[in-house]
Amino acid sequence: MTKLKKSTLKQPLLSDLFKKIGKKLGVKVFVEKEWGMVGRISYPNGIHRYFRITTLDLNPVGAFEIARDKDYAKLFMSNMGYPVIPGKKFYSNEWAKTINSDQMIDRAWEYAKQIGLPVFLKPNSKSQGTGVAKVFTKTDFYQTFKSIARIDNVILVEQPILGKDYRIVVLDREIISAYERIPLTIIGDGKRTILQLLERKQAEYKKSGREKTFLITDPRLIKNLHREKLAFDSILPKGQSLQMLFNANLSAGGTSVDVTDKIHPFFKKTAINLTRDMGLRLCGVDLMIIGDITMPAKIWYVIEINASPGLHHYASLGKKQQDIVENLYTKVFKVMGKK
Repeated sequence: MTKLKKSTLKQPLLSDLFKKIGKKLGVKVFVEKEWGMVGRISYPNGIHRYFRITTLDLNPVGAFEIARDKDYAKLFMSNMGYPVIPGKKFYSNEWAKTINSDQMIDRAWEYAKQIGLPVFLKPNSKSQGTGVAKVFTKTDFYQTFKSIARIDNVILVEQPILGKDYRIVVLDREIISAYERIPLTIIGDGKRTILQLLERKQAEYKKSGREKTFLITDPRLIKNLHREKLAFDSILPKGQSLQMLFNANLSAGGTSVDVTDKIHPFFKKTAINLTRDMGLRLCGVDLMIIGDITMPAKIWYVIEINASPGLHHYASLGKKQQDIVENLYTKVFKVMGKK
């Protein structure tokens, strides 16, 4: 944290929410003042719990660590019969040498050709869509692989699946929220440039309370523009939509549509059982559904799971969603206070 200027970060909204809940429940919440990202929750019965941003003292450490590792999580989910996105893991050159493996960039490229371009490249242990990219050419593949290898020793190569992307949040066998995630998309008005449309969307996000949004300088965004033979000064015709990124994470500029009241019982049961089977109490279950979450689907996949799902973007949808998030963390506070 010492390398960052304090002005580049603002105190997370969750810290304020935790203080509010603590006051309501008669629980003391101490938050580190400089950055507001870590804190302690002290209960009248003598129990102390700690948090760091969205990570709380709720899920078991072992299950939490497995969930953070996308490849290991897929291994266990697949072993239990859950359909996962087809893919394979590879290593940075440095790590491959350390563990004496030949599964490096050239082997990754051979695998990508085998399953067919385009493919997704993902860092194995990052969250919020960091580094995730859809690549279409050999040059793009090698550049992206090397870029990810600078932030993660393990790189996933996965087959793209066309469908609807959903996040379901589960707490102790109860569905808390469900929403469809839609990748960053702009719609032309025949007047504004692509850059102006992006700046306007960014301003809207910040106004709605989003703590993190997309970067206009994101290389993935620029590559996607070039692929469409467009530039920041291009003007889209009125009504024409343009998808700017391929991953639907809300922290990467995606938008969401609440489907909590519409989710089909099959997917409710699936998310609840998967959370239990992965040894978690609180979990964000990400699904890719060929069809719609309101109906039973024959083809669907688990994209990944998240043991510390961030809900601040979801809360920015409106008052109803804010209340859902507050109720969730109120329940979490009560659960963590039990001996």
